Amino acid sequence: MTVAGVNLSFEPNKTAFNNLLNEMTMTNKVAPMVTYLGRIVDAECKEALNKLMEDYPGCEMQIVEKVNEIYSPKLEIEVKN
Repeated sequence: MTVAGVNLSFEPNKTAFNNLLNEMTMTNKVAPMVTYLGRIVDAECKEALNKLMEDYPGCEMQIVEKVNEIYSPKLEIEVKN
């Protein structure tokens, strides 16, 4: 994945994904996303990710959205009566 010209690599997993969902509250959304990205970013990309989050406030939400679009795609669900 390339973000603002910076190459990043992530390895999402079920435990980290579930923790993200469990840690988010109505008043606490950004910190769990930062933690989640820190858990799943490749070690060699961690410094670059931290710099991006420092330089671009709110980018963690956009990055999480893109990562999870791939890791946990929307399912087509049909309800039958």
